[in-house]
Amino acid sequence: LVRPVHRLYQNFWYPIPVLPNVIAFQRHFKAKDKDIVLVSQPKSGTTWLKALAFSIINRAHFGISNTPLLTSNPHEVVPSIEHKLWPDLDGLAEPRLFATHIPYPSLPESIKLSDCRIIYICRNPLDTVVSSWHFLVETVRSEDQPDWSLEEHFETFCQGQVLFGPFWDHITGYWKESLERQHKVLFLKYEDLKEDTGGQLKKVAEFVGLPFTEEEEEGGVIDEIANLCSLKTLKDLEVNKSGKLLDKIIEKRSFFRKGEVGDWVNHLTPSMVDRLNSIIQEKMRPFGLEFRMC
Repeated sequence: LVRPVHRLYQNFWYPIPVLPNVIAFQRHFKAKDKDIVLVSQPKSGTTWLKALAFSIINRAHFGISNTPLLTSNPHEVVPSIEHKLWPDLDGLAEPRLFATHIPYPSLPESIKLSDCRIIYICRNPLDTVVSSWHFLVETVRSEDQPDWSLEEHFETFCQGQVLFGPFWDHITGYWKESLERQHKVLFLKYEDLKEDTGGQLKKVAEFVGLPFTEEEEEGGVIDEIANLCSLKTLKDLEVNKSGKLLDKIIEKRSFFRKGEVGDWVNHLTPSMVDRLNSIIQEKMRPFGLEFRMC
């Protein structure tokens, strides 16, 4: 994950260490109709979506007081196929819940052709580039590698040569599918999730076929899930304060920084903002996709 050696595969940039898993997943994975696949670009709300989706789907089984999220990191309860060999998914109870950063064109055909559900979360690229840079800096420092400047990272980001990039193709791929097959792909925006967490949770629950009952809503279940999965709650749990994930490379605490909307104003110069906005306008707005700036 650090200043990585990337390889261009099917028009997207993959870190070489995970590419064998991606190819094995493509070739051999057999989707089930009840599968639920969480997808995102790195640093676009992945950890939050994992916690929220896991809580919604398993609320009847665990409840809030007994949830594994109190003792395990969200990345440990919802496997990511890039870092966990796909056959391990065979042992998951249905509906199987797993995550990936793989772009839509490279998903296994069995996922595209089955009735399984895909939940995609995206984030304003201005915030994504800042968040991914902070994450990268944390990683290089933990491995005693030279620092990676924001300017260097921004340039790489704008060229599309970041993990699972170009970012514009990654986002628009799922966006177009969500417009054409609304029953198949639910497209969420990080900013909407921050502004109206309860409303977005209801949308997710209905999408996966497990809508909240009137009793649950009146009983405050939605608020309980939102509070449990909030950045503050997850960040303060002992399990997320120490230890490493992803082949013991990434500190667990690195997944919980600010989570704010609009933090880019504290990092990007006006010329950076203009350049990235021009890319967004050229690559994404023709598809009707726009982002709130703050």
